[in-house]
Amino acid sequence: MLESLKKEVYEANLQLPALGLVTFTWGNVSGIDRETGLVVIKPSGVAYEELSPEQMVVVNLAGEVVEGTLRPSSDTKTHVRLYQAFPEIRGIVHTHSLHAVAFAQAMRPIACLGTTHCDTFAGTVPCIRELTAEEIEEDYEGNTGHVIVEEFQKAGIDPMAIPGCVCAHHGPFTWGTSPMEAVVHAKVLEEVAHMNALTVALNPDVSDIPAAYLNKHFSRKHGKEAYYGQN
Repeated sequence: MLESLKKEVYEANLQLPALGLVTFTWGNVSGIDRETGLVVIKPSGVAYEELSPEQMVVVNLAGEVVEGTLRPSSDTKTHVRLYQAFPEIRGIVHTHSLHAVAFAQAMRPIACLGTTHCDTFAGTVPCIRELTAEEIEEDYEGNTGHVIVEEFQKAGIDPMAIPGCVCAHHGPFTWGTSPMEAVVHAKVLEEVAHMNALTVALNPDVSDIPAAYLNKHFSRKHGKEAYYGQN
């Protein structure tokens, strides 16, 4: 079942340690087949060097295991909530990468200060509110997804223009049109978080990048007017 997607998700998961985005097993990648509504995700707690495509777990959009002998990632309910709410996305990544987590722990959004940031994220990457004690007790992983969706909808943020966030006290989630694109966004988010922290240390009074820079750099890579790269 979904053998091609299993391979794709497996290969995307292997990129997390290769890109320095995870320590031990602190991360996961999933992908969805929109025709069937089935999600393929990394099994919980399995070391990356021990993974195989056959070990990927298939779940439905209720988070129930459809195929696989291993338990799916403990973050499965978060992934499922995002797939339910954002129909354009086909891949999701969660990591505990160093600098993105620092912003999550400081409960600070990652402001758009330079062109590296706005090549991928069309503005500030939001920090999602902390969960209440009741939300944590009721359904921690599911409500993590719920508050991400809540923030994006409340603020009118296009999840394809800002393909990621940091969750208070926790860490980053990114997404994209494929599992591998979600990995790329996870790496970019980590890099811009590092750049942001260094910039603010050098100049605590730094301002967001002017809108003209932001609009030009985002639009030249995304949308109908994009001209970066090859056809």
